[in-house]
Amino acid sequence: MPVVFEKCAEDGTSFFLLNTPNSSYIISVLKNGIVSHSGWSRRIEKWSGNSAIWKTDRGVNLLPDLDPRNLSLDTMPQEYSTAGKSDFRPGAIELALNDGTHTLDLRYFSHDIIEEKPQLEGLPATYSVNSGEVETLALKLKDTKYDIFVTLFYAAWAERDVICRWVKIENKTDGKIKIEKVMSACIDFAGSDYKMLQMSGSWGRERKVYMRDLVPGTQSIESRRGSSSHHQNPFVALLAKDASEDSGEVFGFNFVYSGNFEARIDVDYMESARFSMGINPYNFSWNLEAGASFTAPEVVMVYSKDGLGAMSRTFHDLYRERLCRGQWKDKPRPIVINNWEATYFDFDEKKLCALADAAKDAGVEMFVLDDGWFGNRFDDRRALGDWVVNTQKLKGGLPYIVSEMKKRGLGFGLWVEPEMVSPESELYKAHPDWCIHIPGREMYLARTQLMLDLSRKEVTDYLFETLSGVFASADISYIKWDFNRYMTDAYSEGLETEQQQEVAHRYVLGLYSLLERLTAKFPHILFESCASGGGRFDPGILYYMPQIWTSDNTDALSRISIQAGTTLVYPPSAMSCHVSAVPNHQTGRITPLAQRAFTAMAGTYGYELDMTKLSKEEIVQIAEYSNFYKKIRSIVQSGDLYRLVSPWEKSDKVEKYAAWMNVSKDKSFAVVTVSWVYAEALAPKIVLKLKGLDGNADYKDLKSGKIYSAKELMYYGLLLANLWPGNASEQILLERV
Repeated sequence: MPVVFEKCAEDGTSFFLLNTPNSSYIISVLKNGIVSHSGWSRRIEKWSGNSAIWKTDRGVNLLPDLDPRNLSLDTMPQEYSTAGKSDFRPGAIELALNDGTHTLDLRYFSHDIIEEKPQLEGLPATYSVNSGEVETLALKLKDTKYDIFVTLFYAAWAERDVICRWVKIENKTDGKIKIEKVMSACIDFAGSDYKMLQMSGSWGRERKVYMRDLVPGTQSIESRRGSSSHHQNPFVALLAKDASEDSGEVFGFNFVYSGNFEARIDVDYMESARFSMGINPYNFSWNLEAGASFTAPEVVMVYSKDGLGAMSRTFHDLYRERLCRGQWKDKPRPIVINNWEATYFDFDEKKLCALADAAKDAGVEMFVLDDGWFGNRFDDRRALGDWVVNTQKLKGGLPYIVSEMKKRGLGFGLWVEPEMVSPESELYKAHPDWCIHIPGREMYLARTQLMLDLSRKEVTDYLFETLSGVFASADISYIKWDFNRYMTDAYSEGLETEQQQEVAHRYVLGLYSLLERLTAKFPHILFESCASGGGRFDPGILYYMPQIWTSDNTDALSRISIQAGTTLVYPPSAMSCHVSAVPNHQTGRITPLAQRAFTAMAGTYGYELDMTKLSKEEIVQIAEYSNFYKKIRSIVQSGDLYRLVSPWEKSDKVEKYAAWMNVSKDKSFAVVTVSWVYAEALAPKIVLKLKGLDGNADYKDLKSGKIYSAKELMYYGLLLANLWPGNASEQILLERV
């Protein structure tokens, strides 16, 4: 049973033991109803409670019914902390109450153990399918003065080292209260001897991995941009000081949300660490009417006793199997060619068909028409919102171009950016109040566009009807959904003055509602998310779209770091990775075709270049890469990922090359990829120790025909001495004999 509840007769306390295969999470309820966190670490079968409460002589009389001197909320580990009742550390929740105070005193009220995972209303979240795979503890707390209830949910997975947390606030008073802060998860760690890992960056260099030791004070990451952002991913890990890729304790936290977030760790004067994660309190509040409730998004918490690699594979399996949904969740993803870097806005149906001819010969399966197919869209300064086919470019409309692709055996996809509007558009002229802006102030333009106000139902209804018309007008099987600016001037003309700090969250809820309706109506369409590249790469989006454009930077060497960081949390099937032309459009760098192809094969594979400019020999070579990817596609998209050399490791070899391998779930096949980061003449040989193979089996290198024992490959390594700057990359396919 994942959730165990027991009472301790000796001192009147009780506790909950939440078990996953390798971890135990312990919650203690003191006899006066205070709920204390008692630890999260390796799995245990029994709990004595002897370390349930940290006692420190504070010389105060805060909890006289338990201990007159040495029991203080300021030093006690708590499960969901509040402010104003002697805990001077940052609280997990703050409410503005009708008496003018912000102080809550939450005590145990009741609990329920649910033999499934409840869904979160209006929010994306992981889900259970089979009986017995999840048990959920609903731990209800009540304020001692007001009828305000806070329910803490813990979904413990029986076969995964995962606990999912979220929070529900219920106002059962006679008046309105205001939520000013609500964290979805809060955990007090007994010490602070950890490293904090975060994924940070910017456009074109997303999800670079940074690690630092915890120090007294606050260390945090956040987004205030209206989306999860390029700059900080909603993920944090705490690593034991001795933890590495393959060993040591790691605690991973990922927020299932696509808007403003905050993740912070506060180390206090006792050198204990409080972790919290949730909606960013910046520019946020929520008016909770009498009788109403508010549900905060989910935090996925993963425990690993075997380092970052095991943590990543736990996240990968969970997200592939119990976050992504729909027909494309488990289907092989098609090899795509996107016309953007080939044509930009300058195209017609003849140019597209010529590109499709070359793509067909190169083994491509899906043609995606990017920006410029609609309205008066001849550049990026106009027409967003006018989702009507530009027949000057596409004389036969979408049905004609789709039929031409079908003749060539290609599926057809389309780019859209529905959340935006251009001031120079028919939509803006008709509904200038539909954009997010502050009345009376100059509008802030980014990329010469504004954000539509998705907090308003009339706006999401319009988008649903308009996009449904486009998606149903032809046999469209792929949609690339873009998002190219951040939220500023957060104000909605559809809300009252006192609701304006609800805009950012209501926007995200409106987006989720729209995506839910569209994906339900068009289940055959593969939706891919994009946000100027990887600016909204989060589990909230994966719930609706099973793959995400990883970065606008398609340079092979840049992508090694971007993709390695991404795989810390997100499965390879979620990463859209394309081969582009050289010199690269973003960095100007020239890299060999093999290196570009092998790097792109780390995720869902495709192309972003003008194939009509390639020679016949180059098309043949690309076709060979496409055919090879089709052979390994299921291994990459559904297997286990092992990082052999990661860009964030501190060693000389990291400066020279990166290496990773994908292993099928049954361990019958493995793909090993190595790529030089720093090319040099007569490059030193590489001895690469493999991982994840069947230790009792032999494996055949399908290129050389050589047979190795798995133990030889894992313990002694594979010698790679034939890499040179003109090649710079190697890929090996191993089959179990």
